[in-house]
Formats: sequence, structure tokens, C-alpha cells
Amino acid sequence: MKTPTREIRAAHDRDSITVYQAYGPEIGGPAAEHGTFLPPFSRHRMTWIKPSFLWLMARSNWARKPGQESILAVRISRAGWEEALGLAVPTDPDRRVFRSSDEWRERFAKAVVHVQWDPERSLRGQKMEARSIQIGLSRHIVDHYVDDWIIGIDDRTPLVRTMHRLVQAGQVGKARALLPPERPYPLSADLAHRLGADSAAGPERSR
Repeated sequence: MKTPTREIRAAHDRDSITVYQAYGPEIGGPAAEHGTFLPPFSRHRMTWIKPSFLWLMARSNWARKPGQESILAVRISRAGWEEALGLAVPTDPDRRVFRSSDEWRERFAKAVVHVQWDPERSLRGQKMEARSIQIGLSRHIVDHYVDDWIIGIDDRTPLVRTMHRLVQAGQVGKARALLPPERPYPLSADLAHRLGADSAAGPERSR
């Protein structure tokens, strides 16, 4: 059976799923301390949440990019996560989801949640065949994210720095042992179709 390339892989349990975000310390510090987002976090712009730890490591350059020095693990309810997925519209006219470009344009113009699939990354940052999902929450739904969905926020920046030092030192095995566990997240057939995801979950893959 062909290994799925578009599946949601995440740390999750019966009630929650962990997503990752990177911010400057002025946002990341208070968020981790208080367990929610406080100003200067903006509720009036789109915020992107990603269940792939390594994708965010590549994006933030291991917490070294300006404005992305704090890596947060945000635990949210599965009910909230699936509410977001149920409202999501892909950022491109994927023919697995839409019958035509016109249908996509009409739905995307009204979308309050965006979804896109980007290449997953390895520990060394190489692009992989597997895709990693990103969910963009528009200003119309960010209040629900902050006020209703968030269960807790942990600062993973120290872990990120330790792992990056190990990777730089060539100790990839030790770094891999510190990776947060991620496994396929189950999707209904309807949600899988809406997201353009593969319906079947594949085996664990080495990263």
C-alpha cells in the first residue's frame, strides 16, 4: 500500500492535540507563564498553527529567526481543532477538493480558516516527500482559539536549543530521541476530503 504523503501527524491524546507556534519573547514569555496569549499578541490578524515540530524548526531556524525566538507548544482541545478543520479551505484550487477553480475562489473568499500542505522536514532541515499541514486562523476565529480551545502552553525553547546543539555536533541520534512524539491523527472521510488529505494513516517514518 502506498505510504500517505498528506496525513496529519501530531502529539495527541483522547482530548487534546499539540500545535506549535513561534513568537518573539515579548509574546512567547507571557503566553507560557499565563497559559494563554496576551497583548501584544494580536487577535486581529491571521495566526498559523502547526502540529509538526520539525516543520517549525525549519521555519524558525531552530528559534534563531528574529521574532521567532520563542517556541511554544500549545495544547488545544480536539473539539476546537476539528472545528477549525471543518471550516478550513485550502489555499490552492486542489482538484481533489474542488470541481473547478471557480468553486475554489468562491469558497476561499469566504473562508475563516485556511489550510496548506508544505514539505515535512528532517532533523537537518531537508524537505521530505511527506507533507505537513498548517492551519491559518483568521481574525474571525482567533477569539475561539485563545478563549475556548487552548488548554495549556509550554515553552519548548530550551528543548529546541539543546536539540539544535546536538544536530550541529553531529549527534543526530541523541537529538532524535528528544523529538516530541507525533503519530497519525484520525480524520473522518469528510474532513479528509475537505483538507485534501490522504484518508489512510501510514506507518511511523524516521525523521
